[in-house]
Amino acid sequence: MKLFAAGVSYKTAPVELREQLAVKQCAIVDLAFVLKCFGHLDEIVLLSTCNRVEIYGTTRQATGHIKSLLQLLCAEQRDLDPHIYLYEGAAAVRHLLRVAAGLDSMVLGETEITGQIKNAYEIARNAGLTGRVLNRLFQRAFQATKEIRSRTGIGRGAVSIKSTAVELIGKTDLSQQSIMVLGAGEMAESCVRLLVKKGACSIFISSRSFDRAIDLAIQYGGQAVCLGDCLFEMPDVDVVIAATSSSETLLSRDDIENLMKARRNRPLLLIDLSVPRNIDPAASQVENVTLYNIDDLDALARQGAQARERELATCHQIIEAHIPALIKKLESESERMTRTDLFRRSLEATRDISYPLPTTSGLVAQPSYEV
Repeated sequence: MKLFAAGVSYKTAPVELREQLAVKQCAIVDLAFVLKCFGHLDEIVLLSTCNRVEIYGTTRQATGHIKSLLQLLCAEQRDLDPHIYLYEGAAAVRHLLRVAAGLDSMVLGETEITGQIKNAYEIARNAGLTGRVLNRLFQRAFQATKEIRSRTGIGRGAVSIKSTAVELIGKTDLSQQSIMVLGAGEMAESCVRLLVKKGACSIFISSRSFDRAIDLAIQYGGQAVCLGDCLFEMPDVDVVIAATSSSETLLSRDDIENLMKARRNRPLLLIDLSVPRNIDPAASQVENVTLYNIDDLDALARQGAQARERELATCHQIIEAHIPALIKKLESESERMTRTDLFRRSLEATRDISYPLPTTSGLVAQPSYEV
C-alpha cells in the first residue's frame, strides 16, 4: 500500500487556478468519495484552503494516475501538471508535518492551517474515509506540531503589519481595552476582524461614510461614531488606529495635546496605518503618547519574521525525528491491512468453491438378511 500527498499551493499555482480547484466545505465529503472511487484509493483526506488544495491518501496501485484526480476538481479543462506536486512515502509524511506546523505557509509559523487540517481530517474520519494509516499519520502530525509550538518560537512574534499592530495593543488584555478605529475600508475592516478574533470587546468605528461605519459596527459588535464626533469619544479610549484613504491629517498635535488634557495624561497608544499619514508625526512628542506609523510596524514585522526563520532548523530537526518511527508504524499498519485483505479474499474464494457431496458407498454397512 502506497501513501501519497498531492496538490497545488500558493507556491506552485496562481490564485486564479487555485480558485478553480477550491472545494466548498459542504461538498468536501461528496467529492472525496468521488476521488476515492475514481482513484481506487483505500483512504483519503481532502484539504481545501485559500492557499492550497491537497489530497492525502493510500492506494494499492501505482501513483501515476494521482495527478489526474485533481483535474476532477477543476471547473474547466486546464493543464495542471506543471502546478501539481506529488510526494510518496516518507516525503508525503514530511510534507504533511511541515504543512500542519505552518512551515509551508505564506506566513511562516501561522497557526490557522493547523485548525484547517484538523477540520479536514475530522470530516474525513467521521465520513469513514480514513483508516489505520491516515488516522495514525494525522494524529502524529498534530503531536509533532504541538511539540514544535512548545519547543520553538516559530509561532511567536508578529510577522505582518496588521498583526504587529494588534500585538502592540495586546500587550495587555484586549478585552479590557477600548479601541477606536478611524476608517471603514478594507484595511480598517481587517484590523477590526483581527481585534475581535483576539478578544477585543469595546471597539468604536469612525468614518466619513457613516453608513459604512454602521455596517462594520453591526457586523463585528462595535459602535459607530461620526468622524466629526470622534474626538469627543477619544478621552475614554486606550488606543486609536488610523486606517483611512484620506490624504489629510485627521489628528494634529494640537488635537492630541487637548485630548491628553481631557484624559488627565492617561497613556494613549496611536497607530497610523495610513499612507499618507493621518496622524501628525509631532504627536509622538506629547507626554504619555506613543505613536507608531506603518514604517515602524513594518520594521517590527521584519524582526518577527527573522526571529521565526531562526527557529526553522530546530523545527526541521523535530520533524525528521518523528519520520523514521512513523514510517515503520505506517508500514506495519499497511502490512496488517494487506494480510487482512488477503485473508478476507481467501475466505470469499473458499465460499465460492463447489465441492462434490460425499457418497455413502463403503461407509455405511449393508443390511444383512436372515434366511
